Amino acid sequence: LVLADEWSPGATVSMLRRVGIEVVQFSPGTTMDEVRDNILKMGEVLGREDQARRLAADYAAALAPFAGYDGPRPRAALYFANGYLAGVNSLSGRIVEAAGFANIAGERGLDYGATVPLEELVMAAPDLVIVGGRDPGQSRAEEVLGHPALRGLNLGADLTDADWTCATPHVLGAVGRLAGVRRDLVEAAP
Repeated sequence: LVLADEWSPGATVSMLRRVGIEVVQFSPGTTMDEVRDNILKMGEVLGREDQARRLAADYAAALAPFAGYDGPRPRAALYFANGYLAGVNSLSGRIVEAAGFANIAGERGLDYGATVPLEELVMAAPDLVIVGGRDPGQSRAEEVLGHPALRGLNLGADLTDADWTCATPHVLGAVGRLAGVRRDLVEAAP
């Protein structure tokens, strides 16, 4: 059994199937509901539907306290390698929204994201900048994340790329940590 996402190279998926290997493709998941759907689908694939239903119910219960937040929404930016700003309809954008932030990508009309020059990020002056993790070694794409201009912005939220990139129950940890950061920002505001 090979688990793949819907964006996996078609030639690879086709080759695996031709040699008799079962391949199950999952949605990459860009919403909190799709996280739940992937949990249930994994239960079906593994023949553990009951366990998956319990895990999906636990996930929904853990997410419920964040639903309907109507307090102040500080402005946040999700800034990654190559100056990529994650959009409001990306999984990371949905995590930021669930935690009670407004994603500045929405101000720019970015649904899924785009490369945004560092100067524009600095001029937007978000209340919080969440930067992607830096891999060991040297990468020119990640150099922007260490730029001195970012030091003047509020960099925060101890999150790893794993918190953002996969539609798994681990997104709950990201939502919870960010909600704590939001509370601190709102309480510290004049």
